[in-house]
Amino acid sequence: MLVLALLLLSSSWNVQANGKKYRAGNRSDAIILLSEPLPAEPVMPVIRYVRPNLYQGKGKYAGPANIWNPKKGFLVQSTNPGSYNLNFPTTGADNLYFDLLITGIDVRELTWAPVRHEGITASVINVVPNDGWIPYEDRGQVVARVRLTGPEARNQRFRPGRIVRPRLPQTFELVGRDKDGYELVKYGFELRKWFVNRVVLEYYNEQSAWCSGLGYHMPRASDLTNAKCGVRGDHFFRCFKRKNVILNDGAKPSSGHGEYQRRIGAGFFTEWGSMSNYADAGFIDNSYWLSGSRSGESMMYAVSSNKGYVYRRIDNFGGNYGLCLSGG
Repeated sequence: MLVLALLLLSSSWNVQANGKKYRAGNRSDAIILLSEPLPAEPVMPVIRYVRPNLYQGKGKYAGPANIWNPKKGFLVQSTNPGSYNLNFPTTGADNLYFDLLITGIDVRELTWAPVRHEGITASVINVVPNDGWIPYEDRGQVVARVRLTGPEARNQRFRPGRIVRPRLPQTFELVGRDKDGYELVKYGFELRKWFVNRVVLEYYNEQSAWCSGLGYHMPRASDLTNAKCGVRGDHFFRCFKRKNVILNDGAKPSSGHGEYQRRIGAGFFTEWGSMSNYADAGFIDNSYWLSGSRSGESMMYAVSSNKGYVYRRIDNFGGNYGLCLSGG
């Protein structure tokens, strides 16, 4: 109990004891001393950063400071459910994952229910990550890891059949609760595109037919990277124009150079980083075919899954890997 000591600076005073007000008569002032400090405001947990793969996230690859931190990942852009679409990620694929960096609480005190929409599940577990991109100062810290699982075709690499084609966009809201079930923290994002990976070398037409067999389609440059066309020469990513409108550029906002810049909503590789470093996701550190090439052309366009640059590749020179897309 707090003990209040009143130092009275006048001799006459009255207090009206109705619990609502008091009146001090003929006194100039009073000083109230607290014998014990008031209790501190409770510290509430806050998610400040959302960390995917940090490789290819420094220098020219780094996004603006209000979007990307090279040592932490993407900054949370919105805590308002009406604008979760501003947050990472907007794209996904089976077995990709990212970490919620939470301050103000021991992450192990939180429990999270999985969220499912259209055959896609976002689930959260507490882990001590050992990925190579974790900065030295953050190693050994427990984090809440979000893993996406959903439509994939690993067992259909040579004979595709229809798989679930999610109706997108879908909003996912993850809620962290204490042991009594009270909501303490939450994070929301909107998935707009879902990708299925095929780690098989094939010619362009074969990869395109495989995607069609799943009920999906091949991605464009803007689905995967925000690299800028026309900055690396014709052998690489040449711009095609019609009435002065560029038809084949990367996503916006553009990186302004020939490789991606880490951004939210500006391409699958742009968001997630160097794809081959995600354990169990099955991506190759190599290039994937892009849609838009015509049958019979000897030079087709492909995009690097590591740095997001686009270049022309000979179709009959060993083939290329395939990505298929739903949404967008």
